[in-house]
Amino acid sequence: MNVQTAQKTMYSSQPSKHRPLSESVSRETLDDIYRCSLKRQTGVSLKYMLDFGSFPIERQVIFSAQFLHKELPIRLAHRVAELENLPHGLSAKSQVMQVRDWYVESFKELRQFRKIVDRSDESDFVRILKRIYERHSNVVPMMAMGVAELKRDFGEFPPEVHQFLDGFYMSRIGIRALIGQHVALHSQQDGYIGMICIKVRPMDVAWGAVDDARSICMREKGSSPEVQVFGDPNFAFSYVPSHLHQMLFELVKNSLRAVHDKYEDSDIDPPPIRIVIADGGEDVSIKVSDEGGGIPRSGLPRIWTYMYTTADTPLLDNADTSGVLETPPALAGYGYGLPLSRLYARYFGGDLQILSMEGYGTDAYLHISRLGNVQ
Repeated sequence: MNVQTAQKTMYSSQPSKHRPLSESVSRETLDDIYRCSLKRQTGVSLKYMLDFGSFPIERQVIFSAQFLHKELPIRLAHRVAELENLPHGLSAKSQVMQVRDWYVESFKELRQFRKIVDRSDESDFVRILKRIYERHSNVVPMMAMGVAELKRDFGEFPPEVHQFLDGFYMSRIGIRALIGQHVALHSQQDGYIGMICIKVRPMDVAWGAVDDARSICMREKGSSPEVQVFGDPNFAFSYVPSHLHQMLFELVKNSLRAVHDKYEDSDIDPPPIRIVIADGGEDVSIKVSDEGGGIPRSGLPRIWTYMYTTADTPLLDNADTSGVLETPPALAGYGYGLPLSRLYARYFGGDLQILSMEGYGTDAYLHISRLGNVQ
């Protein structure tokens, strides 16, 4: 979720007034976008990415670039078409139109790029991919500001917008995974195939996420509960470490905040958060348990809703009219962490579930598919 990065950096300059798509691109480009939006996307599994990248000879790298040259415009066009037809006036929000313009610009770059036939073409194509990857780095917080305005206007969050955001962000994860995997093939690290680590040790990733979450809790709250991690420290499997870190960080962060707030004025030391890592035949499962008071049963469905949060929401308050976020990373308040974490889990065939006992605490179960063959 790139909110933290966006809070430290300024968004690219925006025009004072965004225009409808039909007025901002040529008729030829508009027709091309909608033609591509009618084409079917091609799914790519984690297992395929591993198998294909195991021997990145020149022919395979060129083939990968050719695939992306054809596939990425289709995926971008699908998103542009959706962004143009959102309900409740969301498409007219300036932040959403800015995101749409980023997608259109990337679409045009890819469609204008020459046919890829040799390594020289592929090298130039990688530079385009890097530029697209950077251009889209602030899509999540920019969309969040547009959605926050919509929620402020309506007072409630329309369910159809939630469905759109699920699909939109899942597609974004896929696009960035495809680009990141191809680019990473050019700078191979030991133990990696592209951006996929062959032997991710979940214990190590968990402790990294714990350290990051506790440092934020210390900065925002002044203290932090302890965290315990249980499991085989030598257990490893193939996965994208950054995805696993993102999901665990979000879960630990939520637990730290809940436990801290419950015991802030208590003479009793707060109980530790417990992380249990289990190596199953089908899934790698990670449980994050806290005794932070739990969530009312009636509130459980809302935790998966974008912009739902029990903390203060600083998103609009901290953004000026140009879309600049200047405050340091907040511990909570954006309401995007859990929905996005579940999408990260589901992208490669896993899932995220939350069980809670009001008055006691919450258990989060992160399931990661060992097979990774879901497209």
